[in-house]
Order: sequence, then structure tokens, then C-alpha cells
Amino acid sequence: MADAYTVVDVGGTTLRTARYEPATDALTDIRRIPTEGLARHPGAPVPLLQAKVARQLADLTAEAVARHGSHALGVAFAGPVTADGRVLTAPTIWGERGGPLPLRVPLEERLGLPVVVVNDLTAAVWRYVKGPDEAPFCLITVSSGIGSKVYRAGEVLLDAEGHGGELGHWTCDPSPHAPLCDCGRRGHLGAIASGRGMLAAARRAAHADPEGYARSVLARTTPDPDRLDNPALVAAVRAEDTFATAVLRGGLAHLACAITSVFTSIGVRRYILMGGFALAVGPRYTALLTEELERLGCFGLDPAGIRRMAVLGAPDDDHGLIGAGRLLAARGATHRVVTAA
Repeated sequence: MADAYTVVDVGGTTLRTARYEPATDALTDIRRIPTEGLARHPGAPVPLLQAKVARQLADLTAEAVARHGSHALGVAFAGPVTADGRVLTAPTIWGERGGPLPLRVPLEERLGLPVVVVNDLTAAVWRYVKGPDEAPFCLITVSSGIGSKVYRAGEVLLDAEGHGGELGHWTCDPSPHAPLCDCGRRGHLGAIASGRGMLAAARRAAHADPEGYARSVLARTTPDPDRLDNPALVAAVRAEDTFATAVLRGGLAHLACAITSVFTSIGVRRYILMGGFALAVGPRYTALLTEELERLGCFGLDPAGIRRMAVLGAPDDDHGLIGAGRLLAARGATHRVVTAA
């Protein structure tokens, strides 16, 4: 049997497992189940949610490793991860910070296999690295939250404690009544410009401007704005509805500001957008984002250069799985692996 790895992507709502074959760069046996976190157990204390997620991950990976005949395990986790495989925080999974959750060592002890634990976006980056001469880029996910990672000179830019690449927790609105982030702080980019943040903004806008909402295509499908959901908002934006587009522009103004700060600080020119919300809106998402980037300007770039900055990623949710598999293959997962976040 060909070498195979088990790969796992632990997100705020869904935990996915798959078998990855390095020889073919292909995933098989992809399985999805709800993550035992906040989405399933709202209001549960952080230590309980951490224990539930750790137990769920251990049980599922033991089953998957046996089923796949795996030589190693790769885990992509939605939160900053230290070099020794501890998850420092996971706002979309268990909310407030809590204590660090060790994952790599307990999993290695149970499975008897090399284990890599990385941040989910760190894993996803490796899907887009085609070779040693890959140009620098920033991968940004826009889904229930916002995350980012910068790749440059053969590595993801992070320190040993997993710090870096957390644009979603950049405070872009310091006002005392700014939207509340999953981490417990207010005014973070993820609370304002994520799919969840955009939905909350659309509901607020509907209550503030009921006549504008009534003229929107949103009101035809969802007369009660409190029942509005993301599929309806996405459909309205794609249909170029004025009300929905204005709401999205409000969030994209903050995201564009974050991107210009990355560009002006370290000179990264390519931004790959992925995540359920951005990919659902599709090309219109990057078109509107580009308009905001042009409005702000990027010091040293002409309009043509700005228009090349933002592109959509692959239209699926396999980024973390494929990236974790490629990372295992690149690092030679036949021996004990210690990895940074």
C-alpha cells in the first residue's frame, strides 16, 4: 500500500478527516461531523469545551489512522498553535481564551505516530506553495471569522508561540459599542468583516433603515431582518442589490485597510481570499474589495498593480486538509516532527 497520512481540519462548526496520499496529492475518505465546541454547546465553560474537543479529536483520529493505514497525522486547528503543538486560544471553537490545550504530545502517545499540529491557515498556505521559488503572498480566510497568514522565503511568518497572522483580531473599531468578537473583545476585524459580522451588520442596517431594507431584494425573501441568514445576504450581493452591497462595502473598507497595512509594512503584493463567505460571494467579493483598495491607495503601487492584488482561492473547503498533507510530505513524516504554528 502507498504511503498515506491522516489529515484533520478542526473548525468552529465542522471537524473533517481525510486520507492523503503524497504520491497522488489526493484526498479520499473525506468525512465531516460537527465540532464539539461552542456551536453545539453554547454557554458551556471553556475547560469543558476544550475537553470535549480534545476527546473528540483523539477518538476520531484513532479510528481514521487505523482505517487509512497512516504513517503520520496532520491536524489543522482554528487557533494559534505553539511550536510544541499547544493550541493557545480558539475563539470560534471555545470562545474566551482559557488555558493552552496540548494536542501533539497526547495524540502521539495515543497513536504511536508522528503528529503535526498547526494553525488551520498555516496548513492551508502550503496548498498554494508550488515550489521553492514561490513569490510571497498573504492567505486570508473570510468565514465565521477572519484569519491570515503570510508566506515568504519558504516559511510562514510566525514566532514559536504562534503569534502572527491574526488580522481577524486587529482592532479596527475602538468605540465602546463596537461589535463583539468571539474572543470577548470589541471592534476586531473578524467581528466586523467576517461572514458572521456581515450578517450582524445587515440586520443592524435593516433596523436603522427599514425603508431601505424594504426596497432591497432581501426583504422579498426575508421580510423579518432578524431572520436574515448568510445565504440570503450572499445572493443579494451577487445580484448587485444596493442595500446588501452597501453593507458589504462597510466591512470591506476595514479589510482593505488591513491589507494596505500589510502591504506597506512588508511589501506583500498578492492576497488570496478563501473561506465560506468570500468564496460564496465569488468574483464580486474581490471586485468590491479591489475598489476599496483603489479608494485607499497602496503607497508605491499604480492602479494596475492594485487591481492584481486580490484573487480568490480554490472553490472548496479542502485547504487545511490538502495543506496538512503537503506539509507532512514536505517535512518527511516518517520521523518525529516538531512544528511551529
